[in-house]
Amino acid sequence: MLVVAGVAVVVAQAPGAGATPIPRQESVTPADQAAEGARVLAFEREIAAALVRGDVGYMDKALAPDFVMVHGDGWTHGDAPALVDDRAAFMKRVSGRIYDAHDYDVQAAEMHGDVAVTYGRYVGYIPSSPAGRRWFYVWYQKVYARRGDRWVYLSHRTVDGAHYGNDRRSVSLAE
Repeated sequence: MLVVAGVAVVVAQAPGAGATPIPRQESVTPADQAAEGARVLAFEREIAAALVRGDVGYMDKALAPDFVMVHGDGWTHGDAPALVDDRAAFMKRVSGRIYDAHDYDVQAAEMHGDVAVTYGRYVGYIPSSPAGRRWFYVWYQKVYARRGDRWVYLSHRTVDGAHYGNDRRSVSLAE
């Protein structure tokens, strides 16, 4: 009788013929998250360097086909963004080499498997801008996605700024 009861319990717990098995969940450790986050932040700095160099070839591979960049923080108070670039418009900025500086002074990454959200602050310099608006800083949020064995840049949103100054020192954190 005990054998019959034991078999009944095992049969009751086994999935039925048409049941979908529960997928195995991969375990991601905090160290894995930190290591991959560091890679994404390095990629973010490589993108900034390519922007300053006007490296169209690099950026062509780094940007997603549906890339979007929202400039200015007006959208955070219900106003329209200052400007929105799609991939083609942003690539014109790259090929035009409009930036002479694009340097991060604060960066952090939040990892979600094949998606990374970064946020922080960068200082930029656009020499063709009017005096008093050439140096600036913005606080941002960006989104990246892993596509195969590499990361691609999906989206940028300015969340605070741009804030302008007359020189690099006036827009820098360190003083």
